[in-house]
Amino acid sequence: MQSVNNKSLIEELDKLLESLRIPSEYAACLTGGSFDEARMLQNIEACEWLNSALRGLEVPNLDPSYANMRAVREKRAELEKLKTTFVRRASEFLRNYFASLVDFMISDKSYFSQRGQLKRPDHADLRYKCRTYARLLQHLKSLDKNCLGPLRKAYCGSLNLLLRREAREFANELRASTKASRNPTVWLEGSTGSSQSVNNADTSTVSEAYAKMLTIFIPLLVDESSFFAHFMCFEVPALVPPGGLANGNKSASNDDDANDDDLGIMDIDDNDNKSGKKAMELEALNESLHDLLDGIQEDFYAVVDWAYKIDPLRCISMHGITERYISGQKADAAGFVRILLDDLESRISAQFGRFVEEACHQIERNERNIRQMGVLSYIPRFATLATRMEQYIQGQSRDLVDQAYTKFVTIMFVTLENIAKADPKYADILLLENYAAFQNSLYDLANVVSTLAKFYHQASEAYEQACTRHISMIIYYVSSPILQFERLFQFAKRIEDMMYTITPEEIPFQLGLSKMDLPKVVKSSLSGVDKSISVMYKKLQKNLTSEELLPSLWDKCKKEFLDKYESFAQLVAKIYPTETIPSVAEMRALLASM
Repeated sequence: MQSVNNKSLIEELDKLLESLRIPSEYAACLTGGSFDEARMLQNIEACEWLNSALRGLEVPNLDPSYANMRAVREKRAELEKLKTTFVRRASEFLRNYFASLVDFMISDKSYFSQRGQLKRPDHADLRYKCRTYARLLQHLKSLDKNCLGPLRKAYCGSLNLLLRREAREFANELRASTKASRNPTVWLEGSTGSSQSVNNADTSTVSEAYAKMLTIFIPLLVDESSFFAHFMCFEVPALVPPGGLANGNKSASNDDDANDDDLGIMDIDDNDNKSGKKAMELEALNESLHDLLDGIQEDFYAVVDWAYKIDPLRCISMHGITERYISGQKADAAGFVRILLDDLESRISAQFGRFVEEACHQIERNERNIRQMGVLSYIPRFATLATRMEQYIQGQSRDLVDQAYTKFVTIMFVTLENIAKADPKYADILLLENYAAFQNSLYDLANVVSTLAKFYHQASEAYEQACTRHISMIIYYVSSPILQFERLFQFAKRIEDMMYTITPEEIPFQLGLSKMDLPKVVKSSLSGVDKSISVMYKKLQKNLTSEELLPSLWDKCKKEFLDKYESFAQLVAKIYPTETIPSVAEMRALLASM
């Protein structure tokens, strides 16, 4: 029995001693080996052994009765020291390695955009060199996950310098190489006579330049975010689907590599391969992405501001382009790219808002002018502006334009009404001419743009009201001795008022409404009626500057006059059945002949 137990004990001790032995080749590699690419296989093997050895000395891999043995504790301490030494050496090497890669690229001027040459950033070689150490990072995370924080910061700090330099040089050359005539921001001010021809200059190259900036850099930034997340061992799902952006824009920076997310490695620790994302991990990733990409937005802003100065209306095109990219960003990791696009959209909206406010001030300046006649200058200018704005709409920037239309037209109508109030005598002429001009100039656009259709109908109603008031003034209140229609219709009005209180039979016995009064009123009002109507026409024509409105206004005037006369004739037939006056048919024939 003693012999059997001694033999068993010796076997058990041999196994324990074997687990406590540190192979000399691994010890040398972990404490002083090189990190050159040729030596990486040995480093990985040493890491794998160290990981396995550390796990082997932990319960339940080790019998609990051995866990507190002095030899086991000493060996565990020795392995921990090896781990700490290796992690420190590897971290220092990687920090220097990232910095040296970027320094090498930055020192080569031919790598960046130069005068006369736009250079598309190419990070294929950079990522290839980084992938050499992807497996090492996985092992470092397994050995000591706390070492990843400083490594991530070092990588972000180095690459941020490169990305910002690339964006700055690209944006500078993009602006320098874009040929476009600058359009003035004065659109709706009456004092500017020659600006309309200038405003027809083609500035499409400006929004094309902005689109090019996004086309080159947004996929690059998304790819960099995705590569960084996986290279630096964040436990998050893929930031973009295989093959590039969700909106179909293939990455400009990885033509040689269909999917940069795939580092060609598998998770070392199966326990780390968790489905879904952790909120804390995602938050840490987005903080790192901020460090990686922060500052690059300034070069995007510079392109937006430059485009605005050349042609403010190009904000509409840029807004639509930006919205398309935003709708293409489905993943909520790559958070900085989404924030960048949202900020760009806000900046473009703010710039366009500046233009709208300035144009509104230009409209309001018309109020300060002396008495104005005819169609105000900003009415046809707005039609030109709206036509061009419609040409610039891309994607969903319809809302941006519709909000501008609402501001413009509201200010236009308020200013028009204020100008009209300043000269009551000619107020309705000014109103009807301008509302008519608004409708005529925007007829085609109002058929296809619902916001303008709403204002078209508003102008139509205001036009009709102004016409009614002006025609009533022409018919009733013209102070010519020839024109006596006012007396005729005032006679009819008194009869109508009497009918509320007494019977029709009693009216001919009222003062001023007797059977003898009727012929006098008819004679004084309708003798030489053809001359009176001619005077009415001339009065209508006199202050009208828009001659094309005269025929329709004259038709309205004749209809209004005939309606009033028909009402008068009906009252006469009812109250004075035995009296005769010129018939409605005669009056209609007379008006038709004139």
